[in-house]
Amino acid sequence: MGTSDRSADPSADPRAEYDYVGGDVERPALVADLRDCVAGDVRFDEFSRQLYATDASAYEVTPIGVVFPESTADVAAVMEYCADREIPVLPRGGGTSLGGQSVNEAVVLDFTRHMDALLDVDPSAGTARAQSGLILGDLNETLADHDLKFAPDPAWGDKSALGGAIGNNSTGSHSLQYGKTDAYIQECEAVLADGTVTRFGEIAVDRLREQADPDGDTEARIYDAVAAIIDERDAVDSAFPELKRNVSGYNFDRLVDEAETGTVNLARLLAGSEGTLAIVTEAEISLEPIPETKGMALLRYESLLTALEDVSPILEHDPAAVEVLDDVLLDLARETGEFGPLVDEMVPVGNGAVLLVEFYAETDKEGKQKVADLLADRMPTVTATAVPAEGAGNMTDDPVRALGGDEAHDDAERERFWKLRKSGLPILLGRTTDAKHISFIEDTAVPPERLPEFVADFQELLDEVGTFASFYAHAGPGCLHIRPLVNLKTIDGVEQMEAIADGATDLVVEYGGSVSGEHGDGRARSRWNRKLYGEDVWELFKDTKTAFDPDWLLNPGQVCGQVSEDERRDLPARADSVEMTENLRFSPEYDFDLGFDPQLNWDNDNGMQGMVELCHGCGGCRGPQSTTGGVMCPTYRAANEEVTSTRGRANMLRQAMSGDLPADPTDVEFMDEVLDLCIGCKGCAKDCPSEVDMAKLKAEVQHQHHQEEGTSLRDRLFADVDRVNAVGSMLAPLSNWAQKLPGSGVIAEKLFGIARERDLPEFHRQTFSDWFDDREPTVSEANAHRKALLFPDTYTNYTHPDAGKAAVRVLEAAGVHVRLAPDVGPSGRAAFSKGFLDTARERAQTNVDALAPRVDDGWDVLVVEPSDAVMFQSDYLDLLSGESAERVAANTYGVCEYLDRHRLDDTIDFDAPSMSLSYHGHCHQKAAKRDHHAVAVLRRAGYDVDALDSGCCGMAGSFGYEAEHYSMSRAIAGILLDQIEHSSGERVVAPGASCRSQLAGETGGQDGTEPPHPAETLAEALPE
Repeated sequence: MGTSDRSADPSADPRAEYDYVGGDVERPALVADLRDCVAGDVRFDEFSRQLYATDASAYEVTPIGVVFPESTADVAAVMEYCADREIPVLPRGGGTSLGGQSVNEAVVLDFTRHMDALLDVDPSAGTARAQSGLILGDLNETLADHDLKFAPDPAWGDKSALGGAIGNNSTGSHSLQYGKTDAYIQECEAVLADGTVTRFGEIAVDRLREQADPDGDTEARIYDAVAAIIDERDAVDSAFPELKRNVSGYNFDRLVDEAETGTVNLARLLAGSEGTLAIVTEAEISLEPIPETKGMALLRYESLLTALEDVSPILEHDPAAVEVLDDVLLDLARETGEFGPLVDEMVPVGNGAVLLVEFYAETDKEGKQKVADLLADRMPTVTATAVPAEGAGNMTDDPVRALGGDEAHDDAERERFWKLRKSGLPILLGRTTDAKHISFIEDTAVPPERLPEFVADFQELLDEVGTFASFYAHAGPGCLHIRPLVNLKTIDGVEQMEAIADGATDLVVEYGGSVSGEHGDGRARSRWNRKLYGEDVWELFKDTKTAFDPDWLLNPGQVCGQVSEDERRDLPARADSVEMTENLRFSPEYDFDLGFDPQLNWDNDNGMQGMVELCHGCGGCRGPQSTTGGVMCPTYRAANEEVTSTRGRANMLRQAMSGDLPADPTDVEFMDEVLDLCIGCKGCAKDCPSEVDMAKLKAEVQHQHHQEEGTSLRDRLFADVDRVNAVGSMLAPLSNWAQKLPGSGVIAEKLFGIARERDLPEFHRQTFSDWFDDREPTVSEANAHRKALLFPDTYTNYTHPDAGKAAVRVLEAAGVHVRLAPDVGPSGRAAFSKGFLDTARERAQTNVDALAPRVDDGWDVLVVEPSDAVMFQSDYLDLLSGESAERVAANTYGVCEYLDRHRLDDTIDFDAPSMSLSYHGHCHQKAAKRDHHAVAVLRRAGYDVDALDSGCCGMAGSFGYEAEHYSMSRAIAGILLDQIEHSSGERVVAPGASCRSQLAGETGGQDGTEPPHPAETLAEALPE
């Protein structure tokens, strides 16, 4: 599992030893044999199996076990062993499949852990060679140094692996320009179904025929099957639609087209095969230059259908991308805090759909001209620079003219346009109701000129079954993402799902389209390939599958997914049908039981259950932004283990509460294996597309764990750290001297579990409150711009008073009358973070009772420590109900947030500093989208600030002090330190006391000096 010492030695995991019969081998022998076969990890415990039971689709299938190969030799050894015993095998990348092709009852090979290397880049030839587990985002980040890229750009490409892109024949928004993955595959190293390692690439058709032998070895049988496909060119041509976007079935159309030249590339036959023909371990790919510049237009329309009518005329302008958003998404976006203002600004009410059109260009002038030509053509009565802001009916008699539009050319403006386009997914995935927007007809594709008719008929189909869907995405090549709202927990919902899929297949056949234009077949669509292509091609599919995989052991049931009873008698035992309504994650048989009464307020649909079920498995927590930027998920960045991702934790919690995982989510084992390394950074609440709040979920479960299992002395000490710090301050300097005694660290670790490597905070005898009480305010209440109560958080009060003193100086320089908040106690942050929710609630109530009347009298509440500020602003609303808590939350600010929101620093004549800063923000403030304020104030003070796109520092309050977490804490810190090393600042600034402690001596100065709080940095720039 990667979260305990046990995982370092998989053979020591007792949970792997329980009965399972696969082929002719029982599970204990299978586990032992595989561990002898491979250098990589072998995990067959229940926790690991459930982690790989889901992907980004609507399906859940528990695998036999999981292997993390380290080399092609490992893959071959697993395949050979399993082939001898008729055990299915499933190659898997990032697990971002929307069709369910990366879940199966098989031995799963996860390539992303070890086999993720970029082996070679040849910029002059425009090629690269990489292993299958390499994430596309990481690949393109490296290629950018050479001004090159892997051109296919699936929407989730920064989370999905190269092997998955090949398996799905992936593409994305710019397929008009680049096509699909198969166009970029030069050669593949592959492991065949018998364990043979071979390479597929270009081969002359004549040579292929010479080596073809239906009774020969595996490769000879493959050549014979390929020759048979080529001989059936007429059948293939008549069955396959003429589309840029078709990834249903096997890639026969490219094969027969290439055969006309006398040479075929067999590596490209593997594209779109979903791991059912061979296991790709390595690929040589061709690359494309990064465009010099781009230009974009946003066109607004009365309705979705009128927008789609305009697609064909727009294609005559040779755009690189044409994307559509319908009224369902636009209306939903208007209701969100994040996207509402953007939609209101860019798409006035009354506009029912938009098209986003992007052009590539060699120069800015060329890009602007392409956009101008488009706007002049589609809105002929206006110029490109005088486009009306709101639609006022058609401007000509042409019914397909746009109502209005805008253009964008610089990076920031184009990013705004794409942000609007990308708003669709998080909105659709954010439903916590039982009814969800399911991806089972996600990417039907038809010729773009037929889109209006197709969509009109599709909407009628949805009306007939009693639901609706959102239509969005790739209008240019005719591939729309269509997500009906369906409740699969009901029999009616499952029947709706099947009726929609059946009707959709009939429509795409009628309109010359494809069941899948992007996301492949999998469990959702394999059954429809027979109807789509007809019997002749279906027989070729089966023959090809059998030639490559005689026993149908590779990801069985996918692509060739509908096998009749009669056919099954003539096929291998594993030639099972995959029915689209089986193995659903949510089904009428689904049962869910929290097992306890939630203690926090859950204002979403279905309460805590809705949040537990919210993760849909897209893997957004696993992408490059999770290793080089963004907030989530710190422990995944450090460990590269599925269970440490938000997806892993969320799925395990749901499976435990639904009974799929036979574990109690509140017992010691589950807490240790699944939730222990969640450090409560709140990053998932911001960066997860569905906004899964794992920190809040953990607090609930941890609280219940305390009720059932009791609490440790260390947990109680950390939960009551304010009292501990008060004692330390009262005993200073003796308490500081005691920490420096030889052996004190060892004693602390043995008695309290505090890491011996850690230096505890230095206590100050004079607390911040004492200092404040001994002074007179320099700004009177009568002459103040604003008046504020400063909350004495435990860090500022006892261990970091200089940050508080600096904050007071800066606030008074800005004309704020400052007093200490009276009659308050600890914020409750420490108790909340350790799962002591009753204690946290009591402390929250105390503070709200004390502060609410003063807020009503016009006082603001200020907090120096970011985690305590967010406690008031956000977590109090989870703990308490009522207007008092809401008023306090709405009027609480971090110090720099306060200065920035009210522009109070504008009155300060800062001495222009010459120092440049690297700013590391606190993860809680980032998650609450409040972190940018400090950067703004520091810049207005004259500092040159490099705002790091960093996550948690790894200290996370008490986490970094705990002995068993010390190494993980430092591993997370290493990621931050690397970002700091490559930043432009001369000095690091960080508002979080934990962050400053973690970085002490490494960035802030010599002899253990900590980086300053931004308030201290602002105070340094104040005039004398």
